Amino acid sequence: MASSNITSELSQAESANPSQRSGTYSSILSKIINEGGSNLAANIVAYVQSILSDNIGVIHSRPLLSAFVEQYRNLTNNEATIEAGTGIADLLAPRIVSYEQQDTDIKFILADAYEKEEDFTDSAKILQTITLDSSQRSVSDDDKARVWMRICRCYLEEDDSISAITYLNRVKQVIFSVTDQQTRLQFQLSQARIYDSQRSFLDASTSYLALSNETAIDEEERLQALTAAITTAVLAPAGPPRARQLGKLYKDERATDTAEYGILEKIFLNRLLSPSEVSSFAAGLQEHQLAKTADGSTVLDKAVLEHNLLAISRLYQNISITNLGALLGTDAERAEQYAAAMIESNRLSGSIDQIAGIIHFNTKDGGHDVVAMSLRAWDANVQGLAEEVEKVTTMLQREEPAFFERAMVA
Repeated sequence: MASSNITSELSQAESANPSQRSGTYSSILSKIINEGGSNLAANIVAYVQSILSDNIGVIHSRPLLSAFVEQYRNLTNNEATIEAGTGIADLLAPRIVSYEQQDTDIKFILADAYEKEEDFTDSAKILQTITLDSSQRSVSDDDKARVWMRICRCYLEEDDSISAITYLNRVKQVIFSVTDQQTRLQFQLSQARIYDSQRSFLDASTSYLALSNETAIDEEERLQALTAAITTAVLAPAGPPRARQLGKLYKDERATDTAEYGILEKIFLNRLLSPSEVSSFAAGLQEHQLAKTADGSTVLDKAVLEHNLLAISRLYQNISITNLGALLGTDAERAEQYAAAMIESNRLSGSIDQIAGIIHFNTKDGGHDVVAMSLRAWDANVQGLAEEVEKVTTMLQREEPAFFERAMVA
């Protein structure tokens, strides 16, 4: 409840001469802020209620409220800022058409106060009440996108990706007309984080990689984005799309500076991953990346098992289901289930002889397609030779530029 002396002074100010009213209210506001105390929030709400009264009128209330906003912005008592701000927002709600700009400014200040307390949900909720489709003032696409992105980021801080994606989709509608670089970068990052939280790891990796190539971002943050791109690529389901993404990351010169380079290299080169390497990698994962899937395993367990299955297919033409399970560190039944699912989705080339209990790799007809095997080996050899020729050509160009120029002309 407001102090009795403040209430009395405000009552006198309402009936004061209009020419003196501004100075009177200014001195009262200074007194309220300087005195502080437990009644600070209640006194501030009483002050705003007074300047919004019918005795003052909208024409005189607007400049008084604008002057108040500047003082309110500089309050150091965060608790009072929140308590007063919620009360003021309620007072302005039925009058929002007349005080739209001031209402917006107060809600931004209130959202800042909530975020200082790490209350991102209430910050998002107060930002949602800001009027963006207004007939009273012009709101650009940049301003709209800035508010929507802030709401999206608040929900992401609370791991509420469902609410976050609602506002990300609103930004998508105007992103091509947004000129603010920071908003565009926040959009990219939020999109990657949402893909990540929804376990669309391949899409997340693609978004993180694109973000890591943005020159407007600090070098350290670009490296963090690259690290996130590698992590999510590792967690993505095995198959050709993931292999292409891993190839892009492996060829990125910056990848060697990340802690995840070791596991990236092994996966890209189709080498088996040891339990110790997997445990070390898992220690750096976020909570949602360690969540259990329907069969009781984690996303990482599934990704590693599928990768090791692909790696084994590069080493063996055929193998018993029992031995496959032993190599994968699981039972034979589960090993067969994963192999069957990958073959069915064309992520693994092979066939299963259930009667003999043997899996044949790199063929669809039981392991006897020697021509297909030979063609694959031939392709690999031709690719290797082409890469070596390219290396020699590059060395000649660097070491003997004059000779290289003559040879190319000829």
